[in-house]
Amino acid sequence: MKWALLSDVHANLSAWQACVAHAQTQGVTHWAVLGDLVGYGPQPAEVVDAVKALHSGRGAVVLRGNHEVLALRGAHGESMGALTAQWTHGQLGAERLQWLSALPLTHVDGALMLVHASADAPERWHYVEDARGAARSLDAALAASAAVRYVMGGHVHHQTLYYRGQGQQLLPFKPTPGVAVPVPAHRCWVATIGSVGQPRDGDTRAAYATLDVSRQQLCFHRVAYDHLATARTVRAASLPEMLAERLERGR
Repeated sequence: MKWALLSDVHANLSAWQACVAHAQTQGVTHWAVLGDLVGYGPQPAEVVDAVKALHSGRGAVVLRGNHEVLALRGAHGESMGALTAQWTHGQLGAERLQWLSALPLTHVDGALMLVHASADAPERWHYVEDARGAARSLDAALAASAAVRYVMGGHVHHQTLYYRGQGQQLLPFKPTPGVAVPVPAHRCWVATIGSVGQPRDGDTRAAYATLDVSRQQLCFHRVAYDHLATARTVRAASLPEMLAERLERGR
């Protein structure tokens, strides 16, 4: 069983297509999209339709992220997410909004828990930015199911792996893209898999991960796509200039 784990697509269709095409070369058997399909980016309807097709055609697990919640509300506010939420709401239409509203916050499959942000109160969107946050997420996941060994999430737009050694403290590990990391199930692991559509680590390439549960290996991937063309599409949609610049800089 090998999972493709994609998160934080943020209405970036070109990045989504590049990651899906790359994942198809990796021998994946299962697919999961860990929320934030929309928000920030210029193609929310197209991305939702593409994810829905993966859900119906290949049984992909799809979770709800905080930007789905903002889009459903058509939220107003000063944050960048709120500034684009009302526009996104208007782009989606009733059928897509209804589909997004029904998405779950978490999914458990044996030793694997999937979540957008943290398993610790997933509806509150806590950031797993350090070992302490990872430990809270892991402890909540284990409280929900003692069988869990892998907690996979997105939300922070960075690729990081944490593991629990002999004590209770979690230790961080910075992965190398394309290099499989052994993740034996006698330990517990928490990963943030990065963002497909809006990386923030200075690398403009789209990010996702694959988890081979049978071989107990996790691999983080970076995939090039035409990010400059997507930035132009952001500007053409009259979305905030910062969003185009973020794609151009990768942060």
